[in-house]
Amino acid sequence: MHRPVIAIHGGCGVMAASSLSGEDWARARRDLASALKAGWRVLISGGSAVDAVEAAVIALEDSPEFNAGHGAALNTAGQHELDASIMRGSDLAAGAVTLVRHIRNPIRAARMLMDAGGAVMLGGPAADAFAAAKGLETVEQAYFTTERRVRALEALKAYTRAGKSGAATEAEKHGTVGAVALDRDGHLAAATSTGGYNNKPEGRIGDSPIIGAGTYARDGVCAVSGTGAGEFFIRHAVGHEIASRMAYLGESLDRAASKVILHDLFSRDIGAGAVAVDAQGNVAAPYNTGGMFRGWITSDGRMSVATHSEIFSGSPEEIPS
Repeated sequence: MHRPVIAIHGGCGVMAASSLSGEDWARARRDLASALKAGWRVLISGGSAVDAVEAAVIALEDSPEFNAGHGAALNTAGQHELDASIMRGSDLAAGAVTLVRHIRNPIRAARMLMDAGGAVMLGGPAADAFAAAKGLETVEQAYFTTERRVRALEALKAYTRAGKSGAATEAEKHGTVGAVALDRDGHLAAATSTGGYNNKPEGRIGDSPIIGAGTYARDGVCAVSGTGAGEFFIRHAVGHEIASRMAYLGESLDRAASKVILHDLFSRDIGAGAVAVDAQGNVAAPYNTGGMFRGWITSDGRMSVATHSEIFSGSPEEIPS
C-alpha cells in the first residue's frame, strides 16, 4: 500500500510578479488549490491515479486562469484548437486528442479514447465527432475565449508586424496545464491539456498530445507532465527522457528532471517546466523561466501551491480554494 501523491502545473513562463495584482495571483493559486483537491479527493478515497489526474486537469480546463479549455490560446485565425493526452503507467495505455474545437474538456475525450483501446490519437473533426458520439459535452468556440487571450493575440500580432516576435514573453506565447499522480496501489499516471501558444499557425500540434514528449507515465519509474516550448519538448522527447535517465542511469527523480529542464533545455534557451512524481512518491517541479503555476500534495497530506519562488504550504483545509 502506497501513500498517494499528486502534483499539477498551470504553465511556466508566468509574468513578472508586479504585472498583476495580488488578487490576480491569489485567484490563480485558489484555482490551483481547487484542482489539487479535486485530484486528491479521488486518491484518498481509493481511486486510481488516472482518475485523479483526469479530475485535476478537468478543474484546470474549467478555470479561465490557464491556457486550456475555457481560457485557451487563440491561433492566427482567432480560433481555438485544443490538445490533450493522458497516460496510465501500469500498462502504458494512452489516449490523445489534437486540434479539437468543440470538446468542452479535451482531457475527457483523451481518457475515453484510451479506455476504448485501439487508436491512441484522434485529431480535428474526427476527435470532435468521437467525443460527441460518446456523449461528452461540446460547446461553441466562444466558450473558450477570454479577454486575456484576445489581448495576448493582439500583442503577438503587433510584435509580428513590428518584426519583434522575439520580444514576446513566455507568458504571452505559451501555457499548458497538467497533472501527475501516484495512487495507493503504486500506479502512476500523467495528463496534459493546452490551447497551444497564442498566434500559433492553424493546424499546429505541440507536445501536449504527444506521448513521450509532454506526457509520460511508467509504473516503477515516474510520471511527467511538461510545459513550455512544445516543439523542443517533441525533439527532446522530454517526458520519456526524464524516465529513461531514471530507469537506465539510475538517477533520482530530482536529478533527472533537473538535468533535462535546467540544463539540456535551459542551455539552449528553451523555456520549460514540468511536474513529475516517482514510484516512491517523490515530487519534482523544475522550471527555467520566471515562474511556473504549480502545486502538489505529498504523501503526508501537506499541500503547496506557487506561482513564483514563494511557496504557500499547509494542509488542504488551510489553503483556500
